[in-house]
Amino acid sequence: MTARRILVTAALPYANGHIHLGHLVEYIQTDIWVRFQKLRGNKCVFVCADDTHGTAIMIRARQEGRSEEAVIADMRDAHVRDFAGFDIAFDNYGSTNSPENRALCHEIWAKIREAGLVKEEAVEQLFDPKEGTFLADRFVRGTCPRCKAENQPGDNCSKCGATYTPAELINPKSTLSGATPEVRSAQHLFIELEKLHSFLAEWTQSGEHLQDEVANYLKGHFLGDTLRNWDVSRPAPYFGFEIPDAPGNYWYVWFDAPIGYIASTHEWCKKHGEQLDDWWKNPDTEVHHFIGKDITYFHTLFWPGMLKTAGFNLPHKVHIHGFLTVGGEKMSKSLGTFVMGSTYLKHLDPAFIRYYYASKLGPRLDDLDLNLDEFIAKVNADLVGKVVNIASRAAKFVAEQTLCESYPSDGGLFEAAAAKADVIADLYERCDYNNAMREIMLLADAANKYVDEKQPWVLRKDPSKAAEVREICSVALNLFRQLALYLSPVLPKLAQQTAELLNVPIQRWDDVRSPLVGTRVSPFKHMLQRVSVEQVQAMTEESKVVDPATAADAPAAPQWNDGPEALAAEPLAAECTIDDFVKVDLRVARILSAEDVLEANKLLKLTLSLGGDSKRQVFAGIKAAYKPEQLVGRLVICVANLKPRQMKFGLSEGMICASGPGGKDVFLLAPDSGAVPGQRVH
Repeated sequence: MTARRILVTAALPYANGHIHLGHLVEYIQTDIWVRFQKLRGNKCVFVCADDTHGTAIMIRARQEGRSEEAVIADMRDAHVRDFAGFDIAFDNYGSTNSPENRALCHEIWAKIREAGLVKEEAVEQLFDPKEGTFLADRFVRGTCPRCKAENQPGDNCSKCGATYTPAELINPKSTLSGATPEVRSAQHLFIELEKLHSFLAEWTQSGEHLQDEVANYLKGHFLGDTLRNWDVSRPAPYFGFEIPDAPGNYWYVWFDAPIGYIASTHEWCKKHGEQLDDWWKNPDTEVHHFIGKDITYFHTLFWPGMLKTAGFNLPHKVHIHGFLTVGGEKMSKSLGTFVMGSTYLKHLDPAFIRYYYASKLGPRLDDLDLNLDEFIAKVNADLVGKVVNIASRAAKFVAEQTLCESYPSDGGLFEAAAAKADVIADLYERCDYNNAMREIMLLADAANKYVDEKQPWVLRKDPSKAAEVREICSVALNLFRQLALYLSPVLPKLAQQTAELLNVPIQRWDDVRSPLVGTRVSPFKHMLQRVSVEQVQAMTEESKVVDPATAADAPAAPQWNDGPEALAAEPLAAECTIDDFVKVDLRVARILSAEDVLEANKLLKLTLSLGGDSKRQVFAGIKAAYKPEQLVGRLVICVANLKPRQMKFGLSEGMICASGPGGKDVFLLAPDSGAVPGQRVH
C-alpha cells in the first residue's frame, strides 16, 4: 500500500489563557489520529501554533505594563509545557506573530485583491469609551438578534448558530470594562464571500469533506441565502499585522489565524529541508483540520474560500467535535470541574484522560461528558484491571528469561486478535475511537480469560511445570503486546513501557500480525497505578474558585467560621452617611509585581495596575500571609484616592483591602469574575 502524505492541524489556542480539560478534547483526539497514521507508515506532519493577535492581547499587555510580545511568549511556553505533559506531540508548534505568517498573509491578500473580492465600506462598530478602543467580537456580550438567547458573544450565537456583527447585538456590554459600548463609524475592508457561493456550495455538499450533519447545517443556515460579506480588517489600535495597502488598518484575527497553519508548516519545512508547496499546493497531500463545532463557520466557508482564491490545497477533511461537559453540566469553577491542564497533571497520569476521552469520542458532533465517577471506574477496570493486569501476572514468572523460540498453541487467540487489525484501523481512521476501545477491551477480556484458566501462579509451584509456565507467559505477553500496540495511539507511554519490557520496539501497525519469539523479558516495572477517589477530589478542590456569584455552591453554614466571635473581636465602627462612604474611591486593581521589602518584617512592595497606563506603588503589611509569587496577576480592591504616604522604603500610593486580625490571618479581598482593573467598587 502506498504511503499517504498527510498534513494535520488542530485549532490554534488563543494566547490569552491556559489550556484546560475542555481544550484537551481536541488536541488529544488529533494526537491519537496522527500517531495512528504514523504507525500505519504514512508520512504525517502535525502542526499547530499560538493564535496571538487581537484586542485581548493588546488590552492584557496594557494592563500588565508589558509588551504584547512578552505576553504571548510567556503563554506560548505555558502551552508547549502543558501539551507535552499530555503526550501531545506536534511536529511544529509556531506562532501567528511570525515572519512566515506575515509573508503568507501578504501573499494570500494579494491573490484575494487580484480576484476582485475586496470592497471597502463604512462600518458602525462598538467602541468602549472607558478603554478607548474598538471592541473585537469576543469583547462584546449581549442578546442574539435572531433567537434572543442572552449572554452571547459578538460574532455568532452558540445557541442557534447565527452570525452577526457586534453592533447587531441587543443590549451589548463590553467585557473589558462593563460599559455600554458606543456606536462609532470606521472604514473596514470586506471579502465578498457571495462571489464564491457556487464553489462553497459544491465543496461543502460533496459528501467528502464534512460530516453529514455539518454539511446539512451549512446548507440550511447559510448556503440557502446570500452569503454575507466577511469583515477582515480592524482599525488601530490593534495588535496584529498592518494591511500593506490600507495603512492604519489591521487584519482581523480570523484572517491571519488559519494562515498560521500554513506558516507553521513552513517553519517545519525549513527545519527539515522540505518545500512548502509539496504540502500546500500538491494534490497528493491530504490536509486534515480538527476543530470544535463553535468555529465551524470560519473553517468551512471563509477558510476554503481563501485557500481556493489563493491557489492552496483545500482541506481534504474537516473533523469537527462537540464540547466537553462534566457530570452533564458546563465546566464550573465553583465546583472545581473547570480544571486546568497543569492542575490535572499535578494529581493524575495523562494516560487516564487520554484513554477516557478516546472511550467517549466518536465521529459525530456529540458533546463528550466527563463523569468523574465513571472516569475512576473505567480507568481502573480497563487499563489497570484488564490491560496491564495481563503483563503484571505473566512477566514476573519469566523475568530475565526469553520467550519461547516458537509461538505456543493458544487456541487461536493471537490469530483472532491479529484479524481485528483492519477493523480497529478503520475505526481509528474514521475517528470512531469509542468503538475502537470497545474492540480492544474485548480482546483484553479474552486474554485475561486465558490467563485465568491457565493459572501460571499455581503451576510455577511445581518445578516440573516450568516449561508450561514459560509457554503460558509467552502467549500472555504476546497478547498483551497486541493490546499495547492497538492502544499505542492513545497510550504512547504504555507502548514505550511494553517495548522496554520485551526489548522490541513498537513501530508498525502490522506488528500485531507477528508474535514475538525468543526475545528476553526484562523485570516487570509498574506501568499504570490505580486512580483513587482522593486524587480526583484533590484535583477538583485545587480547581475550585468560590466567590459571591457562586455562593449557592459554598459549603453549608456550620463549616463557616462566622459566629459572633469575629464581631466581638472587632466591633462595628461608628455609623457613617452615604456621603461619607462615597469619598472613598475603591477600584479593582491587578498586581503586576510583588517583592519583599528586606528592611521590613511585615511589608511587601506591590505594583498595581488600575487599567490603561495607570499604575500605583503600594506597601502592604501582608508578608506573613502571602508569598510574592502567589500575588502576581491577582485582582484586588485598592483604595485609589488615599493620600500618598512617604515611607523610608518609598512612596505608598494607596492601600489594598483585606480582612483578618493580622499576621498570617490576613485575607485579601477580590472582586467577582469578570471585573477588570480600573472599575470602581460601588
